[in-house]
Amino acid sequence: MRVVEISESGGPDVLLPGERDIALPRAGEVQIKVAYAGVNRPDALQRAGLYNPPKGASDLPGLEASGHISAVGAGVTAWAVGDAVCALLPGGGYAEFVNTPAAHCLPVPTGMELREAACLPETYFTVWSNVFMRGGLKAGERFLVHGGSSGIGTTAIQLAKVFGARVFATAGMDAKCAACVELGAERAINYRDEDFVEVMKEFGGADLILDMVGGPYIPRNIKVLADDGRLVQIAFLQGPQVEVNFVQLMTRRLTMTGSTLRPQSDLAKARIAAELREHVWPLLEAGRVAPVMDQEFALEDASKAHARMEASAHIGKIVLRV
Repeated sequence: MRVVEISESGGPDVLLPGERDIALPRAGEVQIKVAYAGVNRPDALQRAGLYNPPKGASDLPGLEASGHISAVGAGVTAWAVGDAVCALLPGGGYAEFVNTPAAHCLPVPTGMELREAACLPETYFTVWSNVFMRGGLKAGERFLVHGGSSGIGTTAIQLAKVFGARVFATAGMDAKCAACVELGAERAINYRDEDFVEVMKEFGGADLILDMVGGPYIPRNIKVLADDGRLVQIAFLQGPQVEVNFVQLMTRRLTMTGSTLRPQSDLAKARIAAELREHVWPLLEAGRVAPVMDQEFALEDASKAHARMEASAHIGKIVLRV
């Protein structure tokens, strides 16, 4: 099968086309003939040598894909050959075929093309588990998401809005801020021109913040949280280490938490998939939320896709056509 491999740690140009044998699915797994693979920040981190795959996972990048079931492993009864699915992957999405636990697959929402469906798993698993399961967002609360025009951000804005929260977002360009407002943000803050701390204070602070920036944002996030507020950290684009005054956490009863999706157990991911199917898939099928698409590249042009993502010029999701 055709694949894209990481030839060595480095920039986008280390992503090179190659060939691999097709592996049969193990017990509890399905094999997917990939139509489209999503491109995500963890792929770039793995390519740069900063994010190693979990033990036993493919060394190929790619954490989500859409396509059709091409084989099923022993014990799998929920899916059959030919079913159209999108799936969270342990790795290996930049390929013509990929294996993943059957419980991490979800049906392609009715009326949605495979291209759009490839954008769902990584972002929707991440947002649902962190904003709702871990962060406990409730209707009426003020929710701030950093990187509002990213795949995670555009998903978080829509889901928070549809579940009744007041949504705020940061982004680095006026066009990106406008996209956030169009998706449902009450206020979008261009962090190059405005201080999100001062802006959010005008609204009473944030009850919940989803942050992927880290670094100097962490003490600022703590400062802008309302009493009993929660900060959920999912990445550290500007570094994981910073000095924090924990007195604020005590006196204002703040909560700091976070997670990464890939190292979690198969059972934990299956539970997230079950919640998505119950609570979010009906919204996708009704058109109340939808993936925001940026650009499509051929599998062999994965390096160009990574370069676009790392230039931060995109709004929404980038996919590879396999």
